Amino acid sequence: MNDGTSAPARPAADDTLTRPCDGTSPYDAYVHASALHNLQRPLTDAPDEMGFLVTTQVMELWFTLIVHELRTAGTAFAKDDLDAATDALVRGRRALTALNATWAPLAALTPAQFNGFRAAFGKASGFQSVMYRHLEFLLGDKAETMLRLHRGDPAAHEALCETHRLPTLYDEVLGYLYRQGLPVPRHVRERDVTEPYTADPGVVEVWRRIYAGPQHHPLLALGEHLTDVAELVLRWRFDHVMVVRRAMGAKTGSAGSTGLAWLEQRATKPVFPELWEVRGGV
Repeated sequence: MNDGTSAPARPAADDTLTRPCDGTSPYDAYVHASALHNLQRPLTDAPDEMGFLVTTQVMELWFTLIVHELRTAGTAFAKDDLDAATDALVRGRRALTALNATWAPLAALTPAQFNGFRAAFGKASGFQSVMYRHLEFLLGDKAETMLRLHRGDPAAHEALCETHRLPTLYDEVLGYLYRQGLPVPRHVRERDVTEPYTADPGVVEVWRRIYAGPQHHPLLALGEHLTDVAELVLRWRFDHVMVVRRAMGAKTGSAGSTGLAWLEQRATKPVFPELWEVRGGV
């Protein structure tokens, strides 16, 4: 008899979930979790070093996904496929949001906590990240001098050279807008894409026409998706500045960089500059 007070019966075990695997589990074979879990190799006994390693490694994974999505968007724009490009930008925005959240484990490091393991990574610096360099190149911040750093790794260097040679995401966007009948200047469309992108008054006018038009137009929505990406990149840079400012102040950075001063300079560089300038002229 059930008097209404007995605990509910446990669900029957699913034997298919507990059955021993022959070798590596299908999950690990697909995700390679065991490989990921063995990448953390602290060099000190400092309690905060593990968090630093995991955080930076997770950031590298997010860089990989964001670069993939921005490349996917650029390819779609080149094919005049706005829907596919928009989907990729939305996925990229979500990945950037997750990337920015990964600062949390490092955000409150004190100088003493950071110094507990800082010497262990020697000349290593986030400045040397190949995947972050791909991201910056895709966003229009190109510099041939940045390629020199990676000459010691031929495969990484060639992949980065390829990204350096190709049009940026924004170049593909402007080409798409021109094919939609908007007056993107010829000198912008035919610019040397290995050079850093700089704001152009003619492109500001293109975006002004879009933003002054119907507020639910697909091209205005495109502008906002791009602005979302730009804003999140700028927020990532700003949060980087704040983490460094809190953990080490104005000390010389790793690998001999100027540290905080260099990061502060980088943080002010706009992404998709005309999309910010146009907002004051609509």
